[in-house]
This record gives sequence, C-alpha cells and structure tokens, in this order.
Amino acid sequence: MQDPYMIPTSAREVEKLGWDYIDVILFSGDAFIDHPSFGTAVIARYLQKHRYRVAVVPQPNWRDDFRDFRKLGAPRLYFGVNSGAMDSMVNHYTASRRLRSNDAYTPMGKAGQRPDYAVTVYTRILKRLFPEIPVLIGGIEASLRRLTHYDYWKDCLLPSVLVSSGADYLSYGMGERTVLEFTKAIESGRKASDIRKIPQLAFFMSGHCTRRDVTMLHSFEECVSSKIAFAENFNRIETAANMMSPQTIVEPYADGYVMVNPPYPPATEQEMDSFWDLPFTKQPHPRYKGKHIPAYEMIKFSINTHRGCFGGCNFCTIAAHQGKFIQSRSEKSILDEIRRLKSVPGFAGNISDVGAPTANMYGMKGKNRELCGKCLRKSCLFPSPCRNLDRSHARLLRLYSGIRGIKGIRHFYIGSGIRYDLFLDEKGYVDDTSCPYLKELILEHTSGILKVAPEHTEDSVLKLMSKPSFRLFGRLRTEFDRIVKGSGKHCLLIPYFISAHPGCTMEDMRRLSENPVLKGIHTDQVQDFTPTPMTTSSVMFYTGLDPHTMRKVYVERDIERKRKQKSFFFIKK
Repeated sequence: MQDPYMIPTSAREVEKLGWDYIDVILFSGDAFIDHPSFGTAVIARYLQKHRYRVAVVPQPNWRDDFRDFRKLGAPRLYFGVNSGAMDSMVNHYTASRRLRSNDAYTPMGKAGQRPDYAVTVYTRILKRLFPEIPVLIGGIEASLRRLTHYDYWKDCLLPSVLVSSGADYLSYGMGERTVLEFTKAIESGRKASDIRKIPQLAFFMSGHCTRRDVTMLHSFEECVSSKIAFAENFNRIETAANMMSPQTIVEPYADGYVMVNPPYPPATEQEMDSFWDLPFTKQPHPRYKGKHIPAYEMIKFSINTHRGCFGGCNFCTIAAHQGKFIQSRSEKSILDEIRRLKSVPGFAGNISDVGAPTANMYGMKGKNRELCGKCLRKSCLFPSPCRNLDRSHARLLRLYSGIRGIKGIRHFYIGSGIRYDLFLDEKGYVDDTSCPYLKELILEHTSGILKVAPEHTEDSVLKLMSKPSFRLFGRLRTEFDRIVKGSGKHCLLIPYFISAHPGCTMEDMRRLSENPVLKGIHTDQVQDFTPTPMTTSSVMFYTGLDPHTMRKVYVERDIERKRKQKSFFFIKK
C-alpha cells in the first residue's frame, strides 16, 4: 500500500495515492530528498501538513519535448519553481568560470541535470505550456535575484528574475509562511490586489508606482548606465534586508516596476518548531533507490538548530536570504528530532552536525529587543560587537548537555562554521560561558580538527570583508593550543582564507602566506572569491566602489591573475 504521507514525483505515484487532483506542483533543480535541509521538502511537507496535495518534479528534462513538465498535468492552484539548494550558476561553474564535472545534488553526482539559470528556464517552459496557471518562484536563486543584480557569469547587470522568467510571483527568503498564505489566497480566489499584500512576496507590475510609503530605487536602466546608481540601490536594499520592519521596495523597469513587500517578522520559536516537526523520512525519494547522492550523504544525520546570521560578512548571502535576526528552535524540538534519528536507516549514533549558518549563534539576540527594532546596523559584530548583543553560550551548552543525555547518541559534531568573535575579544574571553564553550567544542565536538574562517590576515582586506582583525585569530590559536596541551589530545586548528576578494592584491596574499601566526599550522584552505548575486563584495567587484562609502576599491578581475593570487599562497608554502 502506498504511504499516504509520501510526496509523489510521478503520475504513477499520484495514481497509487488515489488522487484525482494535485493542489501544487513543485519543480526543482535538485534530486528530491525528504530532509529538512532541503527547501523543496520543507515547503512540500508544510503544505501537506495544512491538507494540501503536493507533488514534486525533480530535475525535469528541459531539452526534449517537455514531457516532464506535462506528466502531472495542471495543478489545481499553481506551480512552484526553484533551482535547488544552490544558485544554478554557482552549482555549474567555478570561480574561473570553468564548468564543474559533478553535481552533488544529483544521483551519482552526475553533472548537467539542470540548466543554467534554472528558475528562468523552468518558468518559461511552464508559462508556455500552461499560460493560465500562476507560477510562484522561490529558493536561493530567485530570492537573491529578486532585484537588479550583477551576474558574474555574463559579466553584466541583469534585471529581476521576475522579469527574465515571466513568473507571476516570487517568494523570497525562507518561504513557509509566505507560501502557505499564498496557497490559501489562490484557493479562496482572493483578488490579485489582495494577494499582492502578502508579506515577503515580490511581483512585477505594469505602469508607474504612485505609492509614497516605499523605498524607491533607481531603475534597472539607470543602474546599467551608472555604477554609482547600482551601488546606491544595493545600499538601500541591504539596509532594508537588515531591518526588522523595512518599507516596501520598488524598482522601476522599462514600462513597469518590481515591487518587493516587507518580510514577515522573524519566526517565533513555536513557528520554527512547526517547520521541523513534520513527517520527514530524512531519505532520498524511493525513485533513487541504490543511487548515491553526495549532498545527502553529507547532511543525512545532521540537525538544524536555527536560522539567520548577524555576522554581516560582505561576501555572504545568508542574511539576505535567511535574515539577520536569529530564529531558534526550542530545545525540545531539537531533542525530539534527534530521538527520531534512531529510526533512520544507517544511523549508528553519530550526528554529523548540530548547527546552522553559524553554529554558535543559537539562542542569541539583543538584550533589548526594542533597540533591535530600530537598529540599522548590517552586522552586530563588525566593526565592533554591539553592546546590546547577548553573546552568552549558556543556552547552547544546555542544548549540548541535553543531547548527551539521549540514549543511543554516541557522538555529535559541530560541522557548521563558528564565529570566534562571539566568545573572544582582544581582552580575552567575553563571559564565563566562553571558555567552557570553546573547550567543549574542541575536545568533544570535532573530529580532531577545528575549522575556522579568519578569511585573510591583512586588515585592509578584512575591513572590506567586514571581518575582525587577524589579531583575534592569534588569540584563538593561543587558547586553542592551551586547551589541547592540557587535554593530552592531538587536535588541529585549520583556518580558511579567500583570495582575490575586492581590495586584495598579490602582495596581500604574499603577506598572508608568510604571516608568523600561521607558522606550524596546516594551511591549504584557500578559496578564490566568486561574486554571487546580492552581496556587498559582488557590488564592489562590479563597480570598483565600496557601496557603503562610495570610495574606490582595487579589484582583480583578470581570471589568470585571480588564479595566481590563489596559487601564490601554495607556492610560498
């Protein structure tokens, strides 16, 4: 008998469920993995929880007669489209614009199972085949391309993906609440004018916007003709993305405009729990039986504790997509999920990761929430930690203690990144929870290697990254060595670096490679900077300007010289 909770991916599976209609059909660039680490599964399960019939078409063939787009027919309500867990261009190409030979989100790692600009390609096909059915786009690719953006692979500015794809609506950020409200609105036949009021929704309108209570941006055409206009636009967009209650954003394009509604307030703990307390199988769909999916193998026994990041690194998209304000699950929800792990095939008691974008931000927030509501800072940590920020690791340590108390859990690791400026400053440990946290992290929750990301050693480059001085890494190394020496264990500290970031010269990379603080440390983790949509660093790369100050920034754009910046480090080592 067919599992009534299964998310079908084929007409045969729909038939076995006895369905005579499908409410929502989701198209994704990834293989379908029923795990909360994958947005398609979360949206499908969340809608299913609210009694909607949802089907998923993973990695449809866009090259043939479009039979994958036709096979389930038209949904009762709408189509949903995403590129998968990554922007399809980042998924396909290296920083040198070379085509990658594999795809971790595809069975057997096979490359070429999704198109470039997947959201646009899928949406255009659906609008051609089913012009009367609404298409809602979302996920990382649509979210970060919701307004005019620099595209590194075409080396030019592109308009909102709403314009290029022809989609009817765009859900940006983490979309559970937006998608549910949108689904209810379509089902109840609400007027388009009412649907366009849903938070965290974007859409294209013809004509001119007459509203005054909006943040008006320069038009796409103005941005194309003026890099200063594009930089000014980004500054306004970034400021809004880091506010708790921003205005609606409007960006003119040709004879119309893109409107981006303000987001929902940060999810409450109860809402966060509701997104995870769903009947995920935590496995790939049965259609992939016997096939290895690399991305799944990495996360199948991992646990997500929260969303968001207030670090504000200039090269990062986390805050633009998940928000600056930390949204944490309850300890009970996390511990219950861990208990359920014991029923997942292959689980031997080892959890690969208990974390999030920044693992040690769990439970952190402003001491005075009202001040956070008025704050315009992009980062709560740079150029110096906000005085209103509570950096205590007490709640995280309690969570770790709770996990240790679960019978059958042999070990759990912290595979996500950490911010050491949350427990260290130039004077030492931040509070009385800092040293216990670092000690437990090093000795109990790594596999003998603690990976951190200072990103660079030179203050001029770090400032353009919005990262703390490298002196803080030196203090971390001192504390790390002291803890390890006292334990009698053998542990390594591995730093990550970025080459060719705006502001970084070959001389800066030479100084990085010869920095005395790194002596005796295994240092081969260097990543060539890749400009991705909707980051400050990408705006710097395209414009040659720091959008926060409008000062000129040195940018290495030549592919060969970018490679040399990266390889120089290894040559010197």
